[in-house]
Amino acid sequence: MPMAFGVVAGVVLAAILVLVGLFKLMWRVAEPNEALVISGSAHKTEGLGDGMGFRIVTGRGTLVIPGVQAVRKLSLDLNETQLVVDCVTHQGIPLRVKGVVIFKIGDDMVSIANAARRFLDQQKMMPERVHIVFAGHLRSIVGGLTVEDMIRDREKLIGQTRAACGTEMEKLGLIVDSLQIHEIEDPTGYIKNLTMPHAAAVQRDARIAQAEANRLATEAEQTAFARMAEATRDSEILQAGYQAERDRAAAAARQAGPLSEAAARQEVVVQETRVAELESLRREQQLQADVRKPADAAAYEIRTRAEAERDAQISAAQARARETELEAAAEAAAMEARGAAEAKATRATGEAEAAAAEAKGLAEAASARARGLAEAEAIQARAAALAENQEAVVAQQLAENWPAIVQAGAGAFGNVDQMILLNGAEGMSDLFTKALTMGGTGLGLARRLLTTMSEPPTAAPPEPHSVPVTDA
Repeated sequence: MPMAFGVVAGVVLAAILVLVGLFKLMWRVAEPNEALVISGSAHKTEGLGDGMGFRIVTGRGTLVIPGVQAVRKLSLDLNETQLVVDCVTHQGIPLRVKGVVIFKIGDDMVSIANAARRFLDQQKMMPERVHIVFAGHLRSIVGGLTVEDMIRDREKLIGQTRAACGTEMEKLGLIVDSLQIHEIEDPTGYIKNLTMPHAAAVQRDARIAQAEANRLATEAEQTAFARMAEATRDSEILQAGYQAERDRAAAAARQAGPLSEAAARQEVVVQETRVAELESLRREQQLQADVRKPADAAAYEIRTRAEAERDAQISAAQARARETELEAAAEAAAMEARGAAEAKATRATGEAEAAAAEAKGLAEAASARARGLAEAEAIQARAAALAENQEAVVAQQLAENWPAIVQAGAGAFGNVDQMILLNGAEGMSDLFTKALTMGGTGLGLARRLLTTMSEPPTAAPPEPHSVPVTDA
């Protein structure tokens, strides 16, 4: 039994050792800076889908079946590649750009899978591939820039290069941690020529600054010398002033006696003047008390009485003005009432007078109409009589107006101041006879005119008769 038990224990121990050896053989652990790529069967990897043919393990352990699955490691360490690229700028100037690219495989599963497909057995070829990618894009970007742009803004060159290479690096499963441009070599000397004006300007500014410094130093030295001379002059002036004070003190000591006497006399004069001023002030105050104050009081009294009388007169005048105003208002009211009554009476009287005037006008119009009718009838009757017996009518008119006709004929002698008759009484008779003859001639003329008016228009006008004129 003990032997059997020992055999069983040995078998169990051997089995355990075998199992431990198999576990160690099958168990693989990924280091922090590496990824395990396990192939040999279909696996499902997070973010990659099904049927990829391998799985990726990072940062943990996993079981691998020996002989069925293969395990390979993919380094996640940093890598770098030196860039030395010959380029030509937009101006046609050849340059050599030197830099460095620091890159690594991305930490995500997609980047690790892309890198595993491309670099799993060729990880040493990654720097060369990255150099090729960056060299091509760097030449293209430099060809669109000028030398000045590259020198003044290297960040722009770096940014454009990283942006241009980003897509291709992502396809390779790589990410760029850093891109630096170390140096831009210029075999033609273009950059050196660009710096010469600035160097000359700097040299010029340095010379100007040195000259300015020399000038300032010279001015400072001269100012120091001037201050030394000024200090010497001030010292001599002070010494001379002190000597003058000593001389004045000695002279004052010599003149102390006469000056004391003069000062005493001056003080006496001053005191006497002060006494005279006080006396004058006393007299002025006495005059104010004796004369001016009583005069001011009397003037104030007179002014007060005058103002009281003026106020009384003003009050009386205002009372009289108020009384007059009230009387005028009463009289205006009375006049307004009388005017209203008179207007009413006038309106009634006017209406009566208008009625009377209207009646009177109607009566006068009727009378004028009657007279007009009567005159019209008389004129019509005379016209009829004239048409029937013109000579009778004319004779009647001449008879009625004969005295006036004779008077008009005699009027020719009214302006005669002196008349001389040659044949005495007979001359006077002849004169009157001729005047009457003129009247008869006028009667015959009137008859002919009436006859002419009664004849038809085609009849010839009668010949004019001459009127005899007798000289005085």
